[in-house]
Amino acid sequence: MIPYPEIDPVALALGPLKIRWYGLMYLLGFAIAWFLARRRARQPEFGWRVEWVDDLIFYLAIGVILGGRLGYILFYNFADWTQDPLMILRIWEGGMSFHGGLLGVIAAAWLYGRKLGKSFFEMTDFIAPLAPLGLFFGRLGNFINGELWGKPTDVPWAFVVDGVPRHASQLYEGLLEGLLLFTILWLYSARRPPVMAVSGGFLLGYGLFRFLVEFVRVPDAHLGYLAFSWLTMGQILSTPMILGGLLLLALAYLRRPAPA
Repeated sequence: MIPYPEIDPVALALGPLKIRWYGLMYLLGFAIAWFLARRRARQPEFGWRVEWVDDLIFYLAIGVILGGRLGYILFYNFADWTQDPLMILRIWEGGMSFHGGLLGVIAAAWLYGRKLGKSFFEMTDFIAPLAPLGLFFGRLGNFINGELWGKPTDVPWAFVVDGVPRHASQLYEGLLEGLLLFTILWLYSARRPPVMAVSGGFLLGYGLFRFLVEFVRVPDAHLGYLAFSWLTMGQILSTPMILGGLLLLALAYLRRPAPA
């Protein structure tokens, strides 16, 4: 078993200014997504221009931050917010919801797509392979913050936290929803599948991985299990993603024009 290293969540302190690892992880995720998006935009078959990518990343960053924070408040912490409305501004304390961030990205893709004259699914198919990178680095930020730990366990790769061996559920999610899903979608999208298919693959892949990891992740203390002594809010929010992903994949291939 591995002792948790107790990493200082503050990467750099300059007087009253504190730069936290959590925020740096998000910046790193956006930077790598920007680099890969520009690389892909140079390939004519994707129908993108390199100069579009800078504005795209800006729109997505706003969508992730606003949607992620609002989603965390609405889905997981609404009662506390009613007692302390200003908590919504304290992003450095942690508390971002992926499902809220996804809604923010969807809104950003729709708005920027209208500006470019691209359809909604043309936008999301381009964005979907990049999104898991943000998930990976975001989960590393959770690990550094010492939050979102899993259940007690005796597996040899458990991290010992306050004397209790636990599943590192943040790292499980980072590897599955992050690195593995990125690899799958990046390679799949390179084959130029029909419109909607990459978006559907993202929804299906994330939903499945998140649903499974929730079985070893400790639910939010103020919510607990919502049904059957195992069903969590994360699983409830992931179920429509799984169903929606299957639907989009089916529609994408059913609507694909037959080869001449």
